[in-house]
Amino acid sequence: MTIIVFLIDTSASMNQRGYLGGRPTLLDVAKGAVETFVKVRQRSPESRGDRYMLMTFEDPPNNIKAGWKENLATFMNELKNLQCQGMTMMGAALKHAFDVLNINRMQTGIDTYGQGRCPFFLEPSVIVVITDGSKLSNTSGVQEDFNLPMHSPIPGSEMTREPFRWDQRLFSLVLRMSGTPALDRDTGLVPSDTSPIDAMCEVTGGRSYSITSQRMLMQCIDSLVLKVQSGVVINFEKIGPDPTPVTNENSREG
Repeated sequence: MTIIVFLIDTSASMNQRGYLGGRPTLLDVAKGAVETFVKVRQRSPESRGDRYMLMTFEDPPNNIKAGWKENLATFMNELKNLQCQGMTMMGAALKHAFDVLNINRMQTGIDTYGQGRCPFFLEPSVIVVITDGSKLSNTSGVQEDFNLPMHSPIPGSEMTREPFRWDQRLFSLVLRMSGTPALDRDTGLVPSDTSPIDAMCEVTGGRSYSITSQRMLMQCIDSLVLKVQSGVVINFEKIGPDPTPVTNENSREG
């Protein structure tokens, strides 16, 4: 079973309209992207048992539109009813998404604290953030840095250094669609975005996509569906000095 969480930017800037057929808002484009992802994913036999969650940038508890108890029908209904309101509090919204994913891990013992690491004992999860890449903001004003609050009410969170786990991936669809016709044609390659969330995506084994057209969006959705698979991210750290190099003299003596 794979848990797929869609974190939708519902800030006021998502009300801007892109130069697409019907002049939809960026929130409408985000809704269509989620619906397309679900349809493409359901064609795969591996999608059986998938659990979908829907969260927004609103303050808790209103940010959870479809959580652990809601089914796919509720998920799709809540998706259609999303509206733009509030600010771009991406750091807090992303931290809440990780907290919701991790809330049951202490009870199930998946993290196996003090017992070593078990790569076969997983709860694979994917978080897909859909945003317009505008400036981060909160009640204090505009923020330049992307920060995740590290204090967590989840029991056992102090045992993990990062807010995410090794079987959780973060991807970001950054909608850079302008309201005027594009001057440059698509090259076919979708670059990573330059916003601060790109670094966070790479740390978890995911990536960001800078999207400027509808065709590029469909290409990214196909790519995302292929990336939904079980696995872990492991970073090896070198300990101790380098071994002495093997010379020709040593090899002759051996």
